[in-house]
Amino acid sequence: MKPALFVIDIQKQFYKISDEAAKSLKDAVEYTNEAIKIFRRKQLPVISIQHMDQTNGLMPGNIDFDLPDDLEIEPTDLHIHKTYSNSFTKTPLLEELKKMDVDTIILCGFCAEFCVLATYHGANDADLSPILLKGGLASYTSKNISFVEGICEIISLGALEKFLE
Repeated sequence: MKPALFVIDIQKQFYKISDEAAKSLKDAVEYTNEAIKIFRRKQLPVISIQHMDQTNGLMPGNIDFDLPDDLEIEPTDLHIHKTYSNSFTKTPLLEELKKMDVDTIILCGFCAEFCVLATYHGANDADLSPILLKGGLASYTSKNISFVEGICEIISLGALEKFLE
């Protein structure tokens, strides 16, 4: 088993949607940063996935496209830009995972019920083992996070650290 951490759509624009979305993202970033530290200690891949949407100006070079300053993604991490909810659709993501021999994915990010869930199912379709990071999901409303966690495999930070020993 070789896992990778997917950090999906934690971008500055999504903090502006609503106060609840901003709080949800802030909370998710705390858990995500802890997971990033675990993956770095284990020398496992961390993958940043960012959504692009030309009609909304969500494109590289626009500050709203950028990652928030408190998210501990490094320039040396794999960066994938996507235009669909499923991070595997029309991106080089699956090919990159195959090169790294990754077969298990830990997912966190925004928005739980859209891009995170679509990527979770895309991973299943690609014969990968997806697992959501409990506490690492963000959404417009907290009930959507609970719903997504209730229908998917999840793992806590403590269990993740033991799992990767």
